[in-house]
Amino acid sequence: MFLLMKRIFKILFSILILNFMVLEANSEEKKAENENHEFSLFSGVFDHNHADKNSSLFGFQHENNELFRDTFLGELSPVTGGMITADNSLYMYTGVQAKYSLGNLNLIPSFTPGYYDSGNGKNMGSALEFKSEVKLSWKLSEKNQLGMSYNHISNADLAEMNPGVESYTFNFLRKF
Repeated sequence: MFLLMKRIFKILFSILILNFMVLEANSEEKKAENENHEFSLFSGVFDHNHADKNSSLFGFQHENNELFRDTFLGELSPVTGGMITADNSLYMYTGVQAKYSLGNLNLIPSFTPGYYDSGNGKNMGSALEFKSEVKLSWKLSEKNQLGMSYNHISNADLAEMNPGVESYTFNFLRKF
């Protein structure tokens, strides 16, 4: 039994070493390829205008810089993300954002339609909601940024009820 375990260990170790050798050989290609993706984690207050109804939130967002377009409106790129509140409200979205760099400071407005489920939280009147957001981020390094954003989510009066919410979040962004 011991010899069998020793043999399995040697095989796994050899596979591991070969794997690292292959990864190292392709590291430059993979590094350039992977740095086109930016992930953002954020946390803040959902519906901060209503102290009796607000809730904490946590979310994520992905941006694929390979798909950006340089237009007269600036550098546009698609974004996809989601957030959940402490009341189990869920918002999943996809849309577009622009990025304007002013040295180490980035101004990032976005528009993202998405699906909203109220859970135990605020009834927004519709499953289809629209989020408009402005984010300011500070470039800490080539791969990392810290920021703050302010957004408004509503159904644009497509339903009878349209209470809308405003939220603010603190963001950590990282390129991979």
